[in-house]
Amino acid sequence: MTTTLHTANPDTVVLDEIADARAPWSTVVKAGDVLTMIDLHGNQAVDTLLYAAHDHSIRYAAGATVSAQRNLFLTTGTVLRSDDSTALMTIVADEVGNHDTVGGACSQESNTLRYGHHTKHQHACVENFLIEGAKWGLGKRDIVSNINFFMNVPVDADGTLGIVDGLSAPGKSLSLRADIDTLVLVSNCPQINNPCNGFDPTSVRMIVTRP
Repeated sequence: MTTTLHTANPDTVVLDEIADARAPWSTVVKAGDVLTMIDLHGNQAVDTLLYAAHDHSIRYAAGATVSAQRNLFLTTGTVLRSDDSTALMTIVADEVGNHDTVGGACSQESNTLRYGHHTKHQHACVENFLIEGAKWGLGKRDIVSNINFFMNVPVDADGTLGIVDGLSAPGKSLSLRADIDTLVLVSNCPQINNPCNGFDPTSVRMIVTRP
C-alpha cells in the first residue's frame, strides 16, 4: 500500500520510515519540524513517549498535559507538555480526532494479570520502550505514562474506562510539530489480546518534514 503525504507547501522530507508491526522506533525531531504518523492499515495503537532531546529529565507528563488543556483526550491544538509545563510537541493536524492519555503501555506482567499466564511470553510495549530507549541512554526509571495515538479508550462519567475498537482507518494520520528538539520513542503496539490493534498489529509510516 502506498500512502502519499499531502502538505499545503512543498516541505522538505527529512525522514520517511516504516515502523514495523510490533516493533519499536525512535528519532529526534528538530524544533520546528513536523512528524506525521500514518496509520497505514487502520486501528493500530502507537504508544509514544517524548523527551527533550538534550535533557531527558524533561519528558512528557500526562497530568500536566491534561490539566493545561482541561481535556482528557488529545487532538489538533493539544500541546504535549512536561511536568514543568515545557511544550515538547503540538498536534497541528489530526484526521482521527481522539487519542488516549490514560490506557498506558502493555507489559508482560500486565498481560499475565489481565489475560492469563499463557500470555507471559508475548512481547509488549514496555519491552519495546526499554529496548529502544537503551539506544538513547534511557532505562526503566525513565519510562513514564505514555500517549496512545490512534487508540480508543472511552471514559464513562463514573471513571470506568475500556479499550474498544479504534476510530482510525487505513491512511488516517496525525501531525506533531516539535516545539523544542524532541526525542520521540515509539512502541508500535504488539498487543493481540484486546481490540486496540484490531487483534492484528500492523505497520505505521513515520514522516518528518521541515517547512
